[in-house]
Amino acid sequence: MQRLITAGQVLVGPAGERIPDGAVLVDDDTITAVGPRAEVEAQAGAEAVRHSAATVLPGLINGHVHLVWDAGFGMLDRYQEAGDEQLLLGIAGRAQQALRAGVTTLRDLGDRGGLVLRVRDSIDRGEITGPRLLGSGPPLTPPKGHCWFFGGEVDGPEAIRDRIRRNAELGADVIKVMASGGQMTRESAPTWQNQFDGDELALVVKTAAEYELPVAAHAHGTDAIVAAVEAGVDTLEHCSWQATGGEGADLRDDVAREIARRGITVCHAYPPDWAGFARITGEAGARAAVERVRWMDEFGVRFVPGTDGGLPTSVFDNYAGALNYYVEAVGWSAERVLDMATTGAAQALGLTGVGRLAPGCAADVLALDGDPLADFAALHRQRLVLARGRAVAPDAQLLSE
Repeated sequence: MQRLITAGQVLVGPAGERIPDGAVLVDDDTITAVGPRAEVEAQAGAEAVRHSAATVLPGLINGHVHLVWDAGFGMLDRYQEAGDEQLLLGIAGRAQQALRAGVTTLRDLGDRGGLVLRVRDSIDRGEITGPRLLGSGPPLTPPKGHCWFFGGEVDGPEAIRDRIRRNAELGADVIKVMASGGQMTRESAPTWQNQFDGDELALVVKTAAEYELPVAAHAHGTDAIVAAVEAGVDTLEHCSWQATGGEGADLRDDVAREIARRGITVCHAYPPDWAGFARITGEAGARAAVERVRWMDEFGVRFVPGTDGGLPTSVFDNYAGALNYYVEAVGWSAERVLDMATTGAAQALGLTGVGRLAPGCAADVLALDGDPLADFAALHRQRLVLARGRAVAPDAQLLSE
């Protein structure tokens, strides 16, 4: 089925590529033409869905979520009490929340037994509507380490190899390793402290490579960041640069330079309600977080946005709010941030045919009221979301088959 979408402007994906009075032609799940409206209309055998005052751009990509959690206070207790069937329903529902808000790809970095991967497969088979999902399954962590309750506890080289093998058999898209401790797991090491040594992290990367899988490393402490970089991970989650002992930051220019040189991507994972989060952390902490991002940027470190969705107040239907952090707080241009959340995120996560509007790409399309380059709040005004060609919100009735 063909669908022709015209708009006041089409943002192709990469920063700077803009088509005024443009159009996108979709055939089933694939984009077949993008260009000036008159040219694309001449190729189309379908009636246009016209959004003259709208902007059309690629669907957004959220690089760090946990779909098993419901984003409410007490979410961890509810997760631990829930059975698999209840969690599966929650995963699907929260993924659909994100999709209705314009997010057509989510990378999930920790669940129980690969439940997210089961939902992913149902979406891929067309059994339910949802965004493209990437999942890690249970992350590797020491006994009673950070997020041990996902089931990924490992102790020693053989256990590390076995857990990665089992995650690969579940169909994992990425291997997650908790290189440092975490605040929400009482039994674990503190956030700044390493949970694995350099040899163990190197083994994680080597074994994951045998299954052709990238590695995402949860790393708050600087020592954990250094070990993860030396091991050769693909992404650093949080990358908070906490000093040994947890007091202040330990910023190292040589390490930041090496992150950029190796092409390792940093997922800062800041929540949609970043202003409220700043009130909790305090003005000094919030300012320091912004300065760390700007400091890494000076060395050319590449970023992929994520929300740590599922944690309290980190909801799934306000990705625009999380992206606004980089505009309002960090001070980057709207054009750069949109590129980072589309084309840049797809490249960082190893996705092809995603994150841009071009012939042959997946039909992940977002239409907005207004121009997000001039008014970033337009990201909240979704008129249409296509996920692999399927209309899901809020104008689905206009494109129903």
